[in-house]
Amino acid sequence: MNNDITCVILAGGLARRMGNIDKAFVQLNDKPLLAHVLERLTSQTTSIVINANGDESRLSKWDLPVIADTISDFPGPLAGVLAAMEWAVEYRPESKWIASIPVDTPFAPPDLISRLLESVKKDNSDMACAKSNGRAHPVVGLWPVALADDLRQAMTCDGIRKVDLWTARYKLTYTEFDTVPVDPFFNINRPEDIEQAGKILQETV
Repeated sequence: MNNDITCVILAGGLARRMGNIDKAFVQLNDKPLLAHVLERLTSQTTSIVINANGDESRLSKWDLPVIADTISDFPGPLAGVLAAMEWAVEYRPESKWIASIPVDTPFAPPDLISRLLESVKKDNSDMACAKSNGRAHPVVGLWPVALADDLRQAMTCDGIRKVDLWTARYKLTYTEFDTVPVDPFFNINRPEDIEQAGKILQETV
């Protein structure tokens, strides 16, 4: 288990394609998406935080730190990564890395964090992001807390919002994950994805 990595579950988006609902509470087989993701992560790190905006008391049952975006107007997942970095600087200085994953990724791999870290060390990279079936998943990544100030400047001064534009400034490595029996980064963006995810769970359990 990694003690120097804080994992942030990104739940601060607007979910426009699903009617602006709170994705953390979308039910998948009678359990909220957030619970599915937490089950996949709790054995991987000793530090997990939730990036969510609005009333944080709605997430109190999970007894985890809830951190809101520190940049206004819902600028996207980079804001959640930044919020986690700045939280770690203040409250968990032993965390040298932030691992990020969206709350709508219920099949997150059980070795996600260790594999990302292994890739960074092997390639002597600045950061890593996940890849599956030849497709990169920029929001699923491992980011050095030391770049918190750089990221804030990129977002506030340079207007950067896309993850790819920011990572292009650094040495990025890709960590390939197997897609059998399921793509671990299948994410739920539309109502019909919930039904498909339910079928996947039934077939893989």
